[in-house]
Formats: sequence, C-alpha cells, structure tokens
Amino acid sequence: MILLRGTLAHSPLQEALHDHLAQWGLRLFSSDQAYARWQRQELSPDELSALHQHVERKRHGSSADETAFYDLTASPRILPVLYSQRYEYYVAIGRIVEAHLGEAMTILDFGCGPGILTTFYARRLPHAEVTGIDRSAACIAQAQRKADELGLKNVRFVCADLVEGPAIGTYERVVATHALVQSERDPGLPSISWRTFERARDAQAQAAFEDRTGLGRRLDRVAAALVPTGRLVVFEKTRQLSRRIPLQRAFSVRGLKLLEPPRPIRYSLVEEVSDDGPLFVLALGEEPACAWTEDPEPDEGLPFDRVGLTSRSSGPEAPLYENHWPSAQREWEQLHDRKVIKEASAEESDGRQLHVELGTAEGYRYLYCANTFDQRQLVIVEPAQAAMLHTYYQEIIQGSA
Repeated sequence: MILLRGTLAHSPLQEALHDHLAQWGLRLFSSDQAYARWQRQELSPDELSALHQHVERKRHGSSADETAFYDLTASPRILPVLYSQRYEYYVAIGRIVEAHLGEAMTILDFGCGPGILTTFYARRLPHAEVTGIDRSAACIAQAQRKADELGLKNVRFVCADLVEGPAIGTYERVVATHALVQSERDPGLPSISWRTFERARDAQAQAAFEDRTGLGRRLDRVAAALVPTGRLVVFEKTRQLSRRIPLQRAFSVRGLKLLEPPRPIRYSLVEEVSDDGPLFVLALGEEPACAWTEDPEPDEGLPFDRVGLTSRSSGPEAPLYENHWPSAQREWEQLHDRKVIKEASAEESDGRQLHVELGTAEGYRYLYCANTFDQRQLVIVEPAQAAMLHTYYQEIIQGSA
C-alpha cells in the first residue's frame, strides 16, 4: 500500500506537484483545527452556508444537484479552500498517474473537474495533447482560465455530459479518477452468505450495480475512447471488496486486462485517513500481466497468538485479542474447541445477512460478527470478562433490528 503522509520526500516530481498546487492556491494542513480556521478566514458565513447546503444536496440529490455543487466549487474564492482538503490526494494520485502516461501523445482526463491535475499533466508532458472533459461548465471555464494563466498550449477543456454527450475522440491514455462510480454510499454486491467473501455470478445484480452507480455507461464511454494500444488508468472509491468486485467484473466483461496488480493507496484528507482505490492500469490490446482476483486484500489483523497471549497494556478491561479485518474470519475458523453459547442471524429482502455469536474456545470467551458486505470482527476475552461480550452482543442485535 502507498501511504502518503510521512513519506513526503522532496523528489523533483513531488516538488513540481507542490509548486503546481501552490499556483492553484491550495495549502497543506495537518490539523482539522488549522484548516477550519483558515476556511473561516477565507470565506464569509454566507459562502460557508451555501457550500454546506450544496454538499448535502450532492450526497442525497440528483445529477443536477451534483453538477450544481461542482459549479459552486469552481468559484475562484471557494476552489482553493475546498480543494485544499484534498491536497494529499493530488500529490498521491498526480505522481502515480503521471508515471503511467509515459510517451503518450494524446491523453484524456475523464471527469477532470476544475483541471487541477489535468494542467499538471500538461505541464509535465509538453509533447502530449491533453484533453479534460467534465459536465460542469463552471469547472471547465475555471480550468481553461488557469491553463491560459499558466501559458499551456497543449491542453484543452471540453464541457460535455460524460454519458449522453457526443463522441469524445480516441486517445493513447485515458485517466478516470473518482469519475466512473458516482455513488459513494452504494454498498455494492453482497457475498453469497456471511460465511464467505465469494460473490455469485449474477448478471442481473451486476447490471443493477452498474446502473445505480452510473459505472456501466461511463465505462463504455472511456473504453470506446481508447486506441487499440491505449491504456486506461482508473482510481475509484471502491476499496471495499463488495464494490471492488463489481468494478473488476465490469472491466473484465468489456475486455479490459490488468497490466499490473491493483494498487491500494492511503492518503489524508487533513486529519482523516482515506483508504481508496485500488488504482488499476488496464488495456484492451495487450496480454494481461496478472489475473483478476476476488480475494480480500492482505490486511493488518494480527494472528491469534496463543503462546504470547496477555492482556493489553491499555487496562484490565481490554480484550486479549481483537481483530476487525477480513482475517478475523480465518482466526475464528481456526479456534480450537469452539462451542457456541448463543447466536443470531438475520437476512433482509435485498440479500444482506448479519451473523453474531457468543461462544467459548480454548478456555476463553469470544464474540464473532460477520456480514455479507465483508465486515468481520473477532473479540476474545478472559472468562471473567464475559459480561462485557454479552452486552456487546445485545448492542449488535438491537442495532440490526
């Protein structure tokens, strides 16, 4: 996994990115408090209120509400303040994507927004003709103003609907970052049951996901924009397995092949750590370098260490062992002498399942929780702490009712 914070070594590429972001007026903050203070200094109460209202409408509204939000963010006063939250995103994605553009002569940035990274690619690759496309007229106008200000002659911006508009030409490289899957809240495809991470090959469920999120229509457009030897670089908010698998299946059914293993990327939105991605590098006309996998990523959950098991130093109430990662399922399955005290499973009409159980194993008490959207949790305590697990069990049951 690429982790940005703490690794800001000042390579020439990163220096160029920092300089570029500064020319857009973006600033790097390490604390929410400092960022909020700067935000209040730069924007009036009315501007902040309008921005918050548009954020809520974007989350819960229509495509028109989303476009209205991006139109507002393109305001010269609001843009640097809002997009400074994403400073580390731009550094992380800008340097990785730029490395995959190579000697391409034609590049498309699909869903370019106000053109912050589009203009960076044009500056770094003066030999290439770079095109940015977005449906927000205000974003496109701001992007063109900044390109003119930077003296860039090798970039153009086009305002067009990403789905319904006319053909967008063909390119040697197409970049789509946070542009294909337009619903951050869609949970994706559930697994067959809470016992497995495996998904059924259900064409109807796959088509429904692609329709709900707009993925199918947008991916058709970008695939059609690739020349036969072209490459597609995609980075979406699909870290969860339930969203990554339908995204990968959408790639595969359209003949897109993996040129390198998908790359998870972690960066900070001021103080909040964001696990996005993974980043995919794909092609239509080349042999795949690696096969698709639908297994969970390797995670940070430690194995249950029976030999060195001791209470955590955080206090006497701390569990002996706790794992909130997919690997919790493996550790649960490997518990010796496991006996269930009580358990409950629930299934909703849309196929969501939740299972929670209390039990004994190896002289300890445990609680295990799993659902069909890949969440797993295993907690192990001394028998004297059993009441704590019973309380937790009831909270989970009541919360799912």
